[in-house]
Amino acid sequence: MATREGSLEAPTRYPIDWKKIEFYNEETLQNEMDRIFDICHGCRRCVNLCTAFPRLFDLIDEGTTGELDGVEKSKYWEVVDRCFLCDMCFMTKCPYVPPHEWNVDFPHLMLRSKAVQFKNKGAGFRDRLLSNTDQVGKIAATPGIAQGINTLNKSSAVRKLMDSTLGIHADRVLPEYTAKKFRSNARTDDHFTVKDGKRTHGKVAIYATCYVNYNEPGIGHDLLKILEHNEIPTRLVSKESCCGMPKLELGDLETVETLKNENIPQLLKLAEDGYAILSAIPSCILMYKQELPLLFPDDEAVQTVAAAMFDPFEYFVLRNQDELLKTDFKTPLGKVAYHIPCHQRVQNIGKKTRDVLQLIPDTEVNVVERCSGHDGTWGIKSEHFTDSMKIGRPVFRQMAANRPDYISSDCPIAARHIEQGMGPENSAKNLHPLSLLRIAYEGYPEDTQQSDLSNQPVNSTTD
Repeated sequence: MATREGSLEAPTRYPIDWKKIEFYNEETLQNEMDRIFDICHGCRRCVNLCTAFPRLFDLIDEGTTGELDGVEKSKYWEVVDRCFLCDMCFMTKCPYVPPHEWNVDFPHLMLRSKAVQFKNKGAGFRDRLLSNTDQVGKIAATPGIAQGINTLNKSSAVRKLMDSTLGIHADRVLPEYTAKKFRSNARTDDHFTVKDGKRTHGKVAIYATCYVNYNEPGIGHDLLKILEHNEIPTRLVSKESCCGMPKLELGDLETVETLKNENIPQLLKLAEDGYAILSAIPSCILMYKQELPLLFPDDEAVQTVAAAMFDPFEYFVLRNQDELLKTDFKTPLGKVAYHIPCHQRVQNIGKKTRDVLQLIPDTEVNVVERCSGHDGTWGIKSEHFTDSMKIGRPVFRQMAANRPDYISSDCPIAARHIEQGMGPENSAKNLHPLSLLRIAYEGYPEDTQQSDLSNQPVNSTTD
């Protein structure tokens, strides 16, 4: 973290008082936007993070006075629409975050702005569609429907129509849906002896997530096989809904609460029973570790679940420190270009995926620690696609720099975006870090694509 004027303390995150009437007061919101935007204008350290800050500074520079008072207040929303709540300005750049007396929390200001906008205007069909990941997945991953949707999503004519009518960019490579959903085909095994360490619980529950369940179940199956190899008793969360991150990004906080009320009771039972709860998608982990605790600071169940939630590689590193992680790797990975997604970076767990992959002999890991530019549903939208590719260009170059055998990111959406940005000249295989770790353990054929594996149900004792 960069040195801050007036404070060398770690940044402090304050709870979000979103249930208070004042939170939605447009006049006080406007005053807070004025205050923070003026501070940002005088600093400009975040100009290279995303397009929200460059847009703000362009509005000021092109205004009538060259200062914030020369910007029409209605244009502030152009800044809000460009923020995708990655949190990187708060965590890595801003010298004025609390406990600094200026108390600048740009992402939470943007979240409040989105919440006010949603409360007053709601959301359009496209944004409601993209944020309903669970409901869309249940339909799209239905046998007989999934293949048809995948075919349509690859049709140039259909994609042009989607661009013009829905605002989903024609050139964005979209994830496929699978009819063989993870939760329907995953077979867990809890017969192993529980081996608790000083740092880790010796039994695990898997929160599948919408993406793993409907789009890339192979990631979940690979996680199960890794846990089986390490003889860790494993089960699935008995019932789950979307974590709520897509709704948070939309500003729909009431639906976030509804989803919280559906998920937390299931997760609380597991946390109280001594399970470490793992999820393969960084945004979902961040939702339970940070966002829900800040939205519901007085909910003890939320806080208990947050303490039990782990990134898989965070758990593996702690397991290794407990001398309980197996390192009997069979297959070297060669050169791996590994991207750390923003929603993992802001968890402040360090480069745990890299640390585990570097345990594998004859494996070189090139770490790229920069925003890929896709950012949830933001990079899918027609109005943001070009900017998403522009933000990602430095990442595309760095990932290709050492001519890797594999490209990988803990966020599979970011990985697909990077693969698209690297272009057809890229020959590296795109595999999730969990898939790479399974290769290292089991040595299954490297020419097997994760999409092939994702359709195979995994038994924890036999394939």
